[in-house]
Amino acid sequence: MKKRVFATVTVSMAAAAMITGSAMAADYKVGIIQFVDDASLNQIEANIEAELTKKSEEGEDNYIFEGNVYNGQADSTTLNQIATQLISDGVDVIIPIATPAAQIVQTATEDNQIPVVFSAVSDPVGAGLVESMDAPGANITGTSDALNTNAILDLMFVANPDIKSVGLLYSQSEDSSKQPIADAKAYLEEKGIDYVEKTGTNNTEVAQAADALIAAGVDAVFTPTDNTVMTAELAIYEKFIEAGIPHYCGADSFALNGAFCGYGVDYAKLGVETADMVVEVLQGADPAATPVKTFDNGIATVNTETAEALGIDYSGFAEKCTGVVETVTAEEFE
Repeated sequence: MKKRVFATVTVSMAAAAMITGSAMAADYKVGIIQFVDDASLNQIEANIEAELTKKSEEGEDNYIFEGNVYNGQADSTTLNQIATQLISDGVDVIIPIATPAAQIVQTATEDNQIPVVFSAVSDPVGAGLVESMDAPGANITGTSDALNTNAILDLMFVANPDIKSVGLLYSQSEDSSKQPIADAKAYLEEKGIDYVEKTGTNNTEVAQAADALIAAGVDAVFTPTDNTVMTAELAIYEKFIEAGIPHYCGADSFALNGAFCGYGVDYAKLGVETADMVVEVLQGADPAATPVKTFDNGIATVNTETAEALGIDYSGFAEKCTGVVETVTAEEFE
């Protein structure tokens, strides 16, 4: 079981009481499970940890990261083991980051009803995690990075109105990709644009799928908020640049890792808001009646190095987005 280890964050109850001048603070054990290492999920986790640390240091209740912050490395067996361990440790809340981790934690907590506050679940209803976005209906709620697929495809045609064929690159094993891919097909069919689907379940298969899309001669490639492709982006972005094909994706981390454009939510903010929901639940809010939180995802992140290599003018993006952010290729956000 691979773990990312962080220091336990705690403020003594006596010190907290002196700071607040009131009742003694409570200690809460918090378990965090990250699906896989990628820039977006790492950014979410870091901001969850920072926000809960801030809450502890401000003299409110103490949020203790039970044992470690765990990373399942996209392995379901490992994720199940982590969930079992956290339950055995008696955590007060579990925070799974990304849909596959949330689904495993949901199953693991059905009998014990430990509160679950997920983060970065693109389609909580479609993934079977909640009954509805407004009323989850069980011990689980959280934050969603739902993608406006039509909006990112609009950007594609702003940059190149003459697109004739679009590649759809994703993993069939990720529930978060199902609805955006269905939406993309409907969008392209309505426009009379051809599309080519290629999928992969690991880095090698994703690289092969990218090669196949290049061989098919597509004019652009779309990938939703798909963690499998995200982990492979650093290995494939140069292929697309060399072929003159822009890669449009459902998160800013793709652009950080070399894709031309990432479109979606502010993942730092997503992490902070997830932590704030955790505090609400631990202080008595019922997850079953706490609406899943969604965000404005009108931020386009453009990799300027890739844009220059492809010779793409993205000045028209500003009229279609709430914001345009520029980045250069790196492994992680600073």
